[in-house]
Amino acid sequence: MIETPTPKKRNAIEKALEIMLSFRGPKPSWGIRELSGELGFSPATVQRILQVLKSYDFIRQNPETRQYYIGNIFYRFLENLNNTNSITGTGRQFMENLARKTRETVHLNVIEGNLRICIDTIESSKVLKAGMPIGNRSPLYAGASAKCLLAFSPARFREDYFKTAQFTPLTGNTIVDKKELSKELEQIRQQGYAVSLGERTAGLGSLSAPVFDYKGDVLAGLSLAIPEIRITRLDYLNICIRNLTREAGAFSNAMGLAAPAEPRAFPPFSHQQLQTPNISTTEETWISN
Repeated sequence: MIETPTPKKRNAIEKALEIMLSFRGPKPSWGIRELSGELGFSPATVQRILQVLKSYDFIRQNPETRQYYIGNIFYRFLENLNNTNSITGTGRQFMENLARKTRETVHLNVIEGNLRICIDTIESSKVLKAGMPIGNRSPLYAGASAKCLLAFSPARFREDYFKTAQFTPLTGNTIVDKKELSKELEQIRQQGYAVSLGERTAGLGSLSAPVFDYKGDVLAGLSLAIPEIRITRLDYLNICIRNLTREAGAFSNAMGLAAPAEPRAFPPFSHQQLQTPNISTTEETWISN
Protein backbone atom coordinates (compact mmCIF):
# COMPACT_ATOMS: atom_id res chain seq x y z
CA MET A 1 0.00 0.00 0.00
CA ILE A 2 1.42 3.36 -1.05
CA GLU A 3 1.20 5.95 1.68
CA THR A 4 0.06 9.42 0.71
CA PRO A 5 2.61 11.97 1.97
CA THR A 6 1.28 14.22 4.70
CA PRO A 7 1.14 17.87 3.60
CA LYS A 8 3.66 20.05 5.37
CA LYS A 9 2.07 22.00 8.18
CA ARG A 10 2.79 25.70 7.78
CA ASN A 11 3.67 27.79 10.79
CA ALA A 12 2.29 31.27 11.42
CA ILE A 13 5.23 33.02 9.73
CA GLU A 14 4.88 30.92 6.58
CA LYS A 15 1.16 31.60 6.44
CA ALA A 16 1.76 35.33 6.82
CA LEU A 17 4.31 35.24 3.99
CA GLU A 18 1.93 33.34 1.71
CA ILE A 19 -0.74 35.94 2.38
CA MET A 20 1.69 38.74 1.56
CA LEU A 21 2.77 37.00 -1.65
CA SER A 22 -0.86 36.90 -2.79
CA PHE A 23 -0.67 40.68 -3.31
CA ARG A 24 2.25 40.53 -5.79
CA GLY A 25 0.13 39.22 -8.70
CA PRO A 26 -2.26 41.07 -11.00
CA LYS A 27 -5.07 41.02 -8.40
CA PRO A 28 -4.49 44.13 -6.23
CA SER A 29 -7.05 43.51 -3.47
CA TRP A 30 -8.45 40.59 -1.51
CA GLY A 31 -11.27 39.89 0.91
CA ILE A 32 -10.87 37.55 3.86
CA ARG A 33 -12.98 34.76 2.37
CA GLU A 34 -11.27 35.14 -1.03
CA LEU A 35 -7.85 34.65 0.53
CA SER A 36 -9.16 31.80 2.64
CA GLY A 37 -10.38 29.98 -0.45
CA GLU A 38 -7.26 30.78 -2.46
CA LEU A 39 -4.75 29.63 0.17
CA GLY A 40 -6.74 27.00 2.04
CA PHE A 41 -6.44 28.76 5.39
CA SER A 42 -9.43 29.21 7.68
CA PRO A 43 -11.13 32.65 7.54
CA ALA A 44 -10.26 33.15 11.21
CA THR A 45 -6.56 32.54 10.51
CA VAL A 46 -6.56 34.88 7.53
CA GLN A 47 -8.31 37.62 9.49
CA ARG A 48 -5.93 37.31 12.43
CA ILE A 49 -2.83 37.50 10.23
CA LEU A 50 -4.21 40.41 8.19
CA GLN A 51 -4.89 42.39 11.35
CA VAL A 52 -1.29 41.92 12.52
CA LEU A 53 0.07 42.90 9.09
CA LYS A 54 -2.24 45.91 9.06
CA SER A 55 -0.96 47.07 12.44
CA TYR A 56 2.56 47.25 10.96
CA ASP A 57 1.38 48.99 7.75
CA PHE A 58 2.22 46.01 5.54
CA ILE A 59 -1.47 45.81 4.63
CA ARG A 60 -4.18 48.47 4.46
CA GLN A 61 -7.94 48.11 4.26
CA ASN A 62 -10.60 50.02 2.39
CA PRO A 63 -13.21 50.86 5.06
CA GLU A 64 -16.05 50.85 2.54
CA THR A 65 -15.35 47.68 0.54
CA ARG A 66 -13.50 45.89 3.40
CA GLN A 67 -10.96 44.76 0.79
CA TYR A 68 -7.29 44.55 1.76
CA TYR A 69 -4.45 46.11 -0.26
CA ILE A 70 -0.65 46.20 -0.07
CA GLY A 71 0.51 48.72 2.51
CA ASN A 72 2.34 52.00 1.99
CA ILE A 73 5.30 50.82 4.07
CA PHE A 74 6.78 49.25 0.94
CA TYR A 75 7.55 52.71 -0.43
CA ARG A 76 10.14 52.96 2.34
CA PHE A 77 11.98 49.96 0.94
CA LEU A 78 12.20 51.29 -2.62
CA GLU A 79 15.19 53.61 -2.15
CA ASN A 80 17.31 50.89 -0.54
CA LEU A 81 16.19 48.38 -3.15
CA ASN A 82 17.15 50.70 -6.00
CA ASN A 83 20.49 51.52 -4.39
CA THR A 84 21.43 47.86 -4.04
CA ASN A 85 20.06 46.70 -7.41
CA SER A 86 22.92 46.80 -9.91
CA ILE A 87 20.53 47.23 -12.83
CA THR A 88 18.77 50.30 -11.45
CA GLY A 89 21.93 51.69 -9.92
CA THR A 90 23.94 51.43 -13.14
CA GLY A 91 21.02 52.33 -15.35
CA ARG A 92 20.01 55.55 -13.63
CA GLN A 93 22.49 57.70 -15.58
CA PHE A 94 21.23 56.35 -18.90
CA MET A 95 17.61 56.88 -17.87
CA GLU A 96 18.43 60.47 -16.90
CA ASN A 97 20.21 61.01 -20.23
CA LEU A 98 17.19 59.72 -22.13
CA ALA A 99 14.78 61.80 -20.04
CA ARG A 100 16.84 64.91 -20.68
CA LYS A 101 17.02 64.28 -24.44
CA THR A 102 13.34 63.42 -24.96
CA ARG A 103 11.52 64.93 -21.96
CA GLU A 104 9.24 61.87 -22.07
CA THR A 105 8.57 59.43 -19.25
CA VAL A 106 11.43 56.90 -19.03
CA HIS A 107 11.02 53.54 -17.30
CA LEU A 108 13.03 50.38 -16.74
CA ASN A 109 11.37 46.97 -16.85
CA VAL A 110 12.24 43.34 -16.14
CA ILE A 111 10.44 40.01 -16.34
CA GLU A 112 8.92 38.67 -13.13
CA GLY A 113 7.40 35.25 -13.71
CA ASN A 114 5.18 35.72 -16.76
CA LEU A 115 4.75 39.46 -16.31
CA ARG A 116 6.59 42.68 -17.08
CA ILE A 117 7.27 44.81 -14.00
CA CYS A 118 8.53 48.39 -13.84
CA ILE A 119 11.48 48.71 -11.44
CA ASP A 120 12.42 52.37 -11.97
CA THR A 121 10.90 55.42 -13.62
CA ILE A 122 11.52 59.11 -14.38
CA GLU A 123 8.36 61.07 -15.10
CA SER A 124 8.11 63.43 -18.06
CA SER A 125 8.39 67.15 -17.39
CA LYS A 126 5.81 67.89 -20.09
CA VAL A 127 2.24 68.92 -19.27
CA LEU A 128 0.76 66.19 -21.47
CA LYS A 129 2.56 63.01 -20.48
CA ALA A 130 2.22 59.28 -20.02
CA GLY A 131 2.95 57.71 -16.65
CA MET A 132 4.50 54.41 -15.57
CA PRO A 133 4.65 53.87 -11.79
CA ILE A 134 7.22 51.62 -10.16
CA GLY A 135 5.69 48.21 -9.53
CA ASN A 136 3.31 48.41 -12.50
CA ARG A 137 2.80 44.98 -14.08
CA SER A 138 1.44 43.81 -17.41
CA PRO A 139 1.32 40.61 -19.48
CA LEU A 140 4.27 39.99 -21.77
CA TYR A 141 2.18 40.07 -24.96
CA ALA A 142 0.89 43.64 -24.62
CA GLY A 143 2.85 46.85 -25.07
CA ALA A 144 6.35 47.59 -26.35
CA SER A 145 8.01 47.25 -22.94
CA ALA A 146 6.63 43.75 -22.45
CA LYS A 147 7.08 42.54 -26.03
CA CYS A 148 10.68 43.74 -26.10
CA LEU A 149 11.49 41.61 -23.05
CA LEU A 150 9.64 38.63 -24.52
CA ALA A 151 11.29 39.01 -27.93
CA PHE A 152 14.83 38.91 -26.52
CA SER A 153 14.16 36.21 -23.93
CA PRO A 154 15.58 32.71 -24.52
CA ALA A 155 13.70 30.69 -27.15
CA ARG A 156 12.72 28.05 -24.56
CA PHE A 157 11.12 30.72 -22.38
CA ARG A 158 9.12 32.05 -25.34
CA GLU A 159 7.96 28.55 -26.29
CA ASP A 160 6.78 27.80 -22.75
CA TYR A 161 5.08 31.20 -22.54
CA PHE A 162 3.13 30.66 -25.77
CA LYS A 163 1.97 27.27 -24.49
CA THR A 164 0.75 28.46 -21.09
CA ALA A 165 -0.23 32.14 -21.38
CA GLN A 166 -3.85 33.23 -21.77
CA PHE A 167 -3.97 35.91 -24.46
CA THR A 168 -6.78 38.24 -23.41
CA PRO A 169 -7.20 41.59 -25.21
CA LEU A 170 -6.66 44.63 -22.99
CA THR A 171 -7.74 47.06 -25.73
CA GLY A 172 -8.80 46.80 -29.36
CA ASN A 173 -5.12 47.08 -30.37
CA THR A 174 -3.83 44.20 -28.24
CA ILE A 175 -2.33 41.41 -30.34
CA VAL A 176 -3.80 38.11 -29.17
CA ASP A 177 -3.19 36.00 -32.29
CA LYS A 178 -0.12 33.87 -31.53
CA LYS A 179 1.11 33.75 -35.13
CA GLU A 180 0.84 37.49 -35.51
CA LEU A 181 2.58 38.07 -32.19
CA SER A 182 5.35 35.62 -33.05
CA LYS A 183 5.92 37.46 -36.33
CA GLU A 184 6.16 40.80 -34.53
CA LEU A 185 8.60 39.41 -31.96
CA GLU A 186 10.86 38.34 -34.83
CA GLN A 187 10.66 41.86 -36.28
CA ILE A 188 11.56 43.32 -32.88
CA ARG A 189 14.64 41.10 -32.67
CA GLN A 190 15.74 42.10 -36.15
CA GLN A 191 15.39 45.87 -35.69
CA GLY A 192 16.51 46.00 -32.04
CA TYR A 193 13.53 47.78 -30.46
CA ALA A 194 9.75 47.57 -30.03
CA VAL A 195 7.00 50.10 -30.72
CA SER A 196 3.36 49.94 -29.64
CA LEU A 197 0.31 52.17 -29.65
CA GLY A 198 -2.71 51.70 -27.41
CA GLU A 199 -2.10 48.00 -26.72
CA ARG A 200 -2.55 48.29 -22.95
CA THR A 201 -4.09 51.76 -22.56
CA ALA A 202 -5.93 53.64 -25.30
CA GLY A 203 -4.20 56.89 -26.29
CA LEU A 204 -0.76 55.91 -25.01
CA GLY A 205 2.23 54.64 -26.96
CA SER A 206 5.51 53.08 -25.95
CA LEU A 207 9.03 52.42 -27.23
CA SER A 208 11.42 49.90 -25.71
CA ALA A 209 14.95 48.63 -26.36
CA PRO A 210 16.73 45.72 -24.66
CA VAL A 211 19.56 45.97 -22.16
CA PHE A 212 21.99 43.02 -22.27
CA ASP A 213 24.63 41.63 -19.93
CA TYR A 214 28.17 40.62 -20.89
CA LYS A 215 26.92 37.27 -22.24
CA GLY A 216 24.31 38.89 -24.46
CA ASP A 217 21.39 37.78 -22.29
CA VAL A 218 18.60 40.30 -21.85
CA LEU A 219 18.59 41.95 -18.42
CA ALA A 220 15.91 44.60 -18.80
CA GLY A 221 14.03 46.81 -21.19
CA LEU A 222 14.66 50.57 -21.33
CA SER A 223 11.42 52.26 -22.36
CA LEU A 224 9.66 55.52 -23.19
CA ALA A 225 5.97 56.13 -22.47
CA ILE A 226 4.58 58.69 -24.93
CA PRO A 227 1.08 60.10 -25.54
CA GLU A 228 -0.48 59.12 -28.88
CA ILE A 229 -0.50 62.72 -30.13
CA ARG A 230 3.33 62.72 -30.17
CA ILE A 231 4.26 59.11 -30.93
CA THR A 232 2.21 59.18 -34.14
CA ARG A 233 4.47 61.92 -35.56
CA LEU A 234 6.94 60.09 -37.77
CA ASP A 235 9.79 62.60 -37.35
CA TYR A 236 9.41 62.67 -33.58
CA LEU A 237 9.10 58.89 -33.36
CA ASN A 238 12.39 58.41 -35.17
CA ILE A 239 14.12 60.95 -32.90
CA CYS A 240 12.92 59.04 -29.84
CA ILE A 241 13.95 55.68 -31.32
CA ARG A 242 17.44 57.01 -32.07
CA ASN A 243 17.91 58.39 -28.54
CA LEU A 244 16.43 55.29 -26.92
CA THR A 245 18.58 52.78 -28.80
CA ARG A 246 21.74 54.81 -28.14
CA GLU A 247 21.13 54.91 -24.39
CA ALA A 248 20.11 51.24 -24.26
CA GLY A 249 23.31 50.36 -26.12
CA ALA A 250 25.43 52.44 -23.74
CA PHE A 251 23.61 50.83 -20.79
CA SER A 252 24.41 47.36 -22.18
CA ASN A 253 28.07 48.35 -22.59
CA ALA A 254 28.14 49.40 -18.92
CA MET A 255 26.79 45.95 -18.02
CA GLY A 256 29.71 44.35 -19.89
CA LEU A 257 28.40 43.84 -23.44
CA ALA A 258 30.76 44.58 -26.32
CA ALA A 259 29.67 47.66 -28.29
CA PRO A 260 26.92 46.66 -30.77
CA ALA A 261 26.24 48.20 -34.17
CA GLU A 262 23.61 50.94 -33.94
CA PRO A 263 20.21 49.59 -35.11
CA ARG A 264 18.27 51.21 -37.92
CA ALA A 265 15.74 53.84 -36.87
CA PHE A 266 12.47 53.20 -38.61
CA PRO A 267 9.04 52.68 -37.00
CA PRO A 268 7.21 49.38 -37.51
CA PHE A 269 3.87 51.22 -37.83
CA SER A 270 2.04 51.41 -41.13
CA HIS A 271 1.55 54.83 -42.66
CA GLN A 272 -2.18 54.43 -42.07
CA GLN A 273 -1.53 54.34 -38.32
CA LEU A 274 0.87 57.28 -38.38
CA GLN A 275 0.09 60.93 -38.85
CA THR A 276 3.08 62.16 -40.83
CA PRO A 277 3.62 65.90 -40.30
CA ASN A 278 3.22 68.13 -43.33
CA ILE A 279 6.21 70.29 -42.46
CA SER A 280 9.88 69.53 -41.92
CA THR A 281 10.68 69.50 -38.22
CA THR A 282 14.01 69.65 -36.44
CA GLU A 283 14.89 67.55 -33.40
CA GLU A 284 15.04 70.62 -31.14
CA THR A 285 11.55 71.74 -32.19
CA TRP A 286 9.94 68.37 -31.46
CA ILE A 287 11.64 67.87 -28.10
CA SER A 288 10.68 71.36 -26.90
CA ASN A 289 6.96 70.84 -27.58
